Amino acid sequence: MEKFFSCERTVEERRASPLGAHLDAVAQHFADAGYSRFQGRYQVRLAAEFGQWLWQKRFPLDEMDWRRRDAFLRDRAKRRTTLGRGSTFFDVLCAIYRRKGLTVVEPVADKTPVDRLVEGFDLYLRQERRLGARTAARYAILVRDWLRERAGHGPVTLSKLTSADVVTAIQRRAQTQARKTVKLFMSALRSFFRYARYRGYIRRVLEDGMPPLADWSKRAVPRSISRQQIQRLLTHCDRRRAIGRRDYAILLLFARLGLRACEVTSLTLDDIDWNVGCLQVQGKGSAGQLPLPPDVGRAIATYLRRGRPRSRCRRVFLRHRAPAIGFRTSAAVDTVVARALKRAGIASPSKGSHQFRHALASELLRRGASLGEIGDLLRHRNIQTTTIYAKVDLPALRTLAQPWFGGRP
Repeated sequence: MEKFFSCERTVEERRASPLGAHLDAVAQHFADAGYSRFQGRYQVRLAAEFGQWLWQKRFPLDEMDWRRRDAFLRDRAKRRTTLGRGSTFFDVLCAIYRRKGLTVVEPVADKTPVDRLVEGFDLYLRQERRLGARTAARYAILVRDWLRERAGHGPVTLSKLTSADVVTAIQRRAQTQARKTVKLFMSALRSFFRYARYRGYIRRVLEDGMPPLADWSKRAVPRSISRQQIQRLLTHCDRRRAIGRRDYAILLLFARLGLRACEVTSLTLDDIDWNVGCLQVQGKGSAGQLPLPPDVGRAIATYLRRGRPRSRCRRVFLRHRAPAIGFRTSAAVDTVVARALKRAGIASPSKGSHQFRHALASELLRRGASLGEIGDLLRHRNIQTTTIYAKVDLPALRTLAQPWFGGRP
C-alpha cells in the first residue's frame, strides 16, 4: 500500500481495518495494472470502506456477495455528494478470495425462456457443430435478439413459426443493416433451425424458404487509402508521447504488412522473433509467419522500451489508460485508426483498418506482383478473395479491352 499512501499512519489504519489482510494484495493488483496513484488510492480506500461497512452490518468477512456490494454502493451514494467511477475494487476482492479458497457468492440472474433456449443453442454450436467461441457467441446474440422481438420475456412457441415470419425478419433487417450483417443473421437462423429440429421444437425445414441475398461484394474497386495519405498519417503521430509511439507502430503494421485489426489485437511478445526478424501472426482460423521490416521492427522496439506501460500482460499493444491490458476487441484498434485519420485531417474512404490491406494489395499489383503472391502476403484462404484486386490494374485491363466499333479508328 506504500505505493499509493505516503502517510504511515494511514497505511497502518488500512491494514488494521476489517479487510486489512487483503488490502495489500488489492493495492498490488492496481499497481501492476498501471493505475495512477490517485486511481489506485481511491480503489483501495473503497475496499477499506466496504470492509468497514460489512463489519458494521455484522455480515461475515470471509465471503464476498454481489448483493452486499450493491447495497454498499447504494448506502454510500446516500452519504456522499461526490461519487467516484466504478466498483473495480470488488472484482479484485473476489479474485483474491477465490485464490485463497474463500467463498464468493456469484450473482444469480433470472433467466427468461429465451435466455434458456439460446443457452442450449450456444452449447450445441460449440460441442456438436464445433464452431469457434467467437462465431458461436455472435450467432447466439443474433438469434436471441430475434427471439426477444417475437416473444419478449414470455414463453417461446417455435412450432407456430412459418416461412413468412422468417422472410419478414430478413427483409426488415435488409432495409437498415449492411449486407454482411444480414448474411450473418441468415447463417445464424439456419443453424438455429437445425438445432430446433434436432431438439424436436419444430418439424418444418424453415431455412429452405429463406430468400437469396444479392451479393454485390465484387461490384466495385476496393476502397483504399493512398500512399500520400498513409505518409501524412504517419507524420502526424506525435512520437514524443507514449501513445503516439504506440499508434505509429500499429499504423506501420497495417501499412507495411497489411495485418487485420484482430491480428494486431492478438499479437503477443512471444510472436516476435527478434533474432530471425519475423512475426508470427494469428489470423482468421490459421497462423502464418511474416518477415519483420526494419522500420516496423524499430517502431515496435521503440514503443516497448519507451512507451509500453509496465504490465504482466503479454500482448504487444496495451491500453494507454489503466488497467494496462490488451485491447478487448479489434474495434478498439479501428478506433486508433479513426482518431489518427481525424488528427491528420484525412477524408479517407473508410475509417477502419481494412483499407490499409487494400492499399498494400493495390501497390504490390502496380509493382508487378502476382495475385498468388499478394494472396500469400495477405493470408487469403481462397484465391477468389484476391482476384478482386485485378480491377485495380487498369493499364493491364486496357490491353484486354476490345475496340469499340463506334469510336475513332
